[in-house]
Amino acid sequence: MTRNSHDEARELIALAGAEDLSAAQQSWLQAHLEECTACREYADAAGRVVRVLRSLPLAADSHLVRTTQMRVRFHASRLQETRERMGWVAMACVGVGISAALTAPLLWRLFAWMGERAGVSSPVWQAGFAFFCLAPTLAVGVLLLARGTYVTNQRERSRQLW
Repeated sequence: MTRNSHDEARELIALAGAEDLSAAQQSWLQAHLEECTACREYADAAGRVVRVLRSLPLAADSHLVRTTQMRVRFHASRLQETRERMGWVAMACVGVGISAALTAPLLWRLFAWMGERAGVSSPVWQAGFAFFCLAPTLAVGVLLLARGTYVTNQRERSRQLW
């Protein structure tokens, strides 16, 4: 076996406890451990170290516990605020949908009447109606996208401060 295969085996041994290995990786590692005494001893030693570390009690000091609790409460309140806002957004969407359903036929007739009065062809006033209906949606979408980018940037800055 080359030096690279030993290094790869040790890397896989280290990763085996932290994440799942693929079937191909597991079978390669098993085959290598059956052939290589040094790597098999390394795997046994790593297993003993992990078992000893897992058996040790872990205690955090009170400052760490208070800080962690404060952060968890802060994030929980932020999640609650977000849920409340999403409820208002959902109600606003329902309201906009209902008002659009009620006003669209009236606006269609208004645009048809204005197009007829102005002597404009049907495709022109229909395109005007479509633009009139879509322009606010596009404007709000751009504003929300810009706001979302701003919020994301603010979150990344706040994470860097923590």
